[in-house]
Order: sequence, then structure tokens, then C-alpha cells
Amino acid sequence: MLDKMSSLEIGPAPLTLQAVKTIANGEARVVLSEDPAWRRRINAGVDHIATHLRSGRTVYGVSTGVGDSCETPVAEELAAQMQQNLVRLHGCGTGRFLSETESAAVVTVRLASLGQGWSAVREVVLQRLADLLNRRLLPRIPAEGSVGASGDLTPLSYVAATLVGERDVYYKRSVVSASVALAAEGLTPLALHPKEALALMNGTSVMTALGCLALDQAIRLSRLAASLTAMASDVTRGNPGHFDDRLFVAKPFPGQGACARWIREDIGFVPGQTRTGRVQDRYSIRCAPHVIGVLLDAFPFFKQTLETELNSANDNPLVDAETGDVLHGGNFYGGHVGFAMDALKTAVASIADLLDRQLALICTPSMNGGLPANLVARRGADSVAHHGFKAMQITASALTAEALKLTMPATSFSRSTECHNQDKVSMGTIAARDALRVIELTETVASIHLLALCQAVDVRGGEGCHARSLALREAVRTQISSNTADRAMDGDIQWTLTALRENTLPIGTIDWP
Repeated sequence: MLDKMSSLEIGPAPLTLQAVKTIANGEARVVLSEDPAWRRRINAGVDHIATHLRSGRTVYGVSTGVGDSCETPVAEELAAQMQQNLVRLHGCGTGRFLSETESAAVVTVRLASLGQGWSAVREVVLQRLADLLNRRLLPRIPAEGSVGASGDLTPLSYVAATLVGERDVYYKRSVVSASVALAAEGLTPLALHPKEALALMNGTSVMTALGCLALDQAIRLSRLAASLTAMASDVTRGNPGHFDDRLFVAKPFPGQGACARWIREDIGFVPGQTRTGRVQDRYSIRCAPHVIGVLLDAFPFFKQTLETELNSANDNPLVDAETGDVLHGGNFYGGHVGFAMDALKTAVASIADLLDRQLALICTPSMNGGLPANLVARRGADSVAHHGFKAMQITASALTAEALKLTMPATSFSRSTECHNQDKVSMGTIAARDALRVIELTETVASIHLLALCQAVDVRGGEGCHARSLALREAVRTQISSNTADRAMDGDIQWTLTALRENTLPIGTIDWP
């Protein structure tokens, strides 16, 4: 099976966000570059560390303790033992476990960083990380326990532990011990050399990996939000002129303009087209491109930030392969990723709020252009005993409130820790986890809203509804019937959410950026 997959190379060329996603999903195998210069660079760093260790030179984390213990000398004969101890020391993660896809993204990002040739790890370490990805033998990583500097020490210790045959892994759709999985694949646990445990653990790869996955989901969500806005405009008899291209030439944010274009395409906009009645729709429809466009216009910054971090050496110390100089610094600090993730979650939560307001709009007779209250489709004398989407709107409101609450910037909560050595930290990993949670909540709000919009299209009998509204309604109705009597709808939400995440809904082309 692996031989039939496309291959993505780890080496001197930079890795893209798309490559991380492809590898994380198990859609490509990883190969190490055969470039001789790259191989020489990798090996030179290892040789320099060995030379420094023999000569008695002070190298942080190799001939000294770590963190505040950097003034504690460690004898050469204890250097390898300390690497093993560092892995075990940080086996204190808590909370949910990252999924297999998230774990694979973490391993991919760490491999890309170590492959920059500044970290003084052997080729065999890089190859073994590639083996983990290609064989889907993936560390089971607790999500909690990182302050984002010195990088993601605790969660990344679970990657290092897998290489040495300790702790648990995902393997063949089960959770087994790393030693059992390695043996099943004919792989021998590695004995880490001086500097290697520190290089594996001391970096920003968890926050960066989660950020890569979050950004991919957020862009898909922005396109869905545009489609839902088009549906909301259709069913409320909205004014199509709000999306006239001339408005967005006058205020030329590219992402905002792209969102307006998506909506125009979805509603079959004709220049000069207007409607009778209320001249201006409420903001949740009229200003939707201005809300969604913030995320789209910020996307290039998010992408550049994550790809820069992804293709960086972000551990400490670094070794100059050319001169052998050991550079003690702070590249493990996740401030850039943390800032990007705090901004991302704010932009996404604003979309949740937008969709929640649209949902409230279509459920309210005084504002929805003649639709029944709460979209009750029941006919007959007992219709008063049914309440349609009333509870669904409450749930969407609750989810939106939670998403908005999580916009508190994680990076503002730096803590002094580890004997005041790590006295200023990034909290980047918490920001990335928050971003994923906000996206999850917003996807669910969007799923509820889609179900309500399909109900509204049904109530309208499709009249006045355009291609996007009809296509989405048709896709949902293949599995979920219209609500003509009060019933539990949690299963409807879950089906719609799964269809969104599996990219099976006709939300439109995502041609951004």
C-alpha cells in the first residue's frame, strides 16, 4: 500500500501546510532526502557534539543539567543516561489524547524541524520518525502540560518515548505499548545519544502542528459560512444588492471581496438586482462578507507564520554545522504561533456569532420575511403543540457563547515556572488548542444553522432559492427528513457535522488565497 502512495520528501526544501495535512491524514509516505550536502549537514552536527563532549566543553543539556539546572555539570559517562531521564521526567501530560491525525501532524512537524540540520541528531532518528509516520505507529500524546517555552517539552516527550519503546501508541486502530508496536514492525527501540532527547522535546512542534490543522479547517468553515449566508438571504427574501461587487471595490480588502463573490455566485446575483420591501437587511446578512472576510484576509499571515515556524530550527542549543559553534538561544519560544492562534480563534468565533445571529433571524417571524416562528412546519390544529427549531437555536446560542468565551488571548497568561528559569513563556500550545475548540464549536453552530436553513427552504417550497440553497438542501435530505413534528435532533446535528468534516457537503469551491 505504501509503495503506491505519493512520497513527500524531508530535506533541504521547505514543507508546506498542505504537506503536513497530507502526511497527517496518511495520504502520502515520507522519505528522507538523498541530497549529499543535506546528509553531510545532519551528520556534521552530531560529530561536533561528540567532539565537544570529549573535550569537556560546556554544552547546555549535554554536559549540564537542563533548565535552572544549567549550572550543574554532567559527566560524559552520564550524558546518555540524562537523555533517557529527560524523556521519563516529562511523562506527566494530562487531558485528552491527541487524535491519530493530530499525533501524525506533530511527528511530521518535529521531523521537518530536526531536518533543518541545526539540532545535532543522527540520521537514524530522522528515519525512525519517518518510519512512525509511514507505518502509522503514532505516539499517544496528552494535550495538556505545555507552557509553550521551552517549547512543548511534555507533549513532545511522548514522541521521544515512542522512539525508545516506552509509553503507549496508536497502532492498527488500537492503543498498545510502544515496545509491542515497534517489535511488531521489526523496529528496535533507539538509545538516544547526547542532545537527541533535548532536540526531540525542546521545540514548538505541537502548537505548530495543531495550528496547521486548525487553519485548514478554518478556511473550509469560511466557505461554508458564505454558503449559509446565501441560503439565509434566499429564505428571508434578502436584498442581493448587498453583495454587489462595486461595494467591495470601494473597500478593497481581498478576502472580504472573495467572500462577497462566493455569495454572489451562490445567489445567482444579477447586477442591478434588488428586492421590494425593506431596503437593507440586518447586519448578520448584509455585513457577512465583512465578518467572514477578516478571517480570509488574515489567512496569508497565519499561513506565513506557521510555515516559517514549521521550517525552522526551534530547539536549544543549536549547532552550526559549518563551524561547530554551539548557539544557546530561545528559538523554542512559541510567541508567533501563539499570537496567530489567538487571532485565528477570534476571527472564527466571530463567524460563529454571525451564524448564530442569522439563525435567530430566520426563527423570528418579525424579521424572517414571513417564515413561521421557529420554522415550525407542522400543519393542522396540533401545530401549536410543536416548537420546531426553538431548542436548536438555544443550543447554537450556548455553543456560540462558549466559542466567544474562549477568545480570551491565551498568550496574555504567561507564567513564571521551573524555578523562575522559564519566567516568560508563550502559552502558544494552549492558544492552538483553544483555536481547535473554537473551530469545533463553530462547525457545530454551522451544522445546526444548515439544518434550520434546509427547513426554511422546505417551508418556502424552494421558491426564490438558488443553486447553492437547493444543492445543500438536497445533500442534507438524502439522510435527514424535514422536521414536521417535534423530535430529537442530536443525530441530525452529528450527521451534518460529520459530512462537513468529511468534505461531502456541496459548500462551493474554496479558491482562497
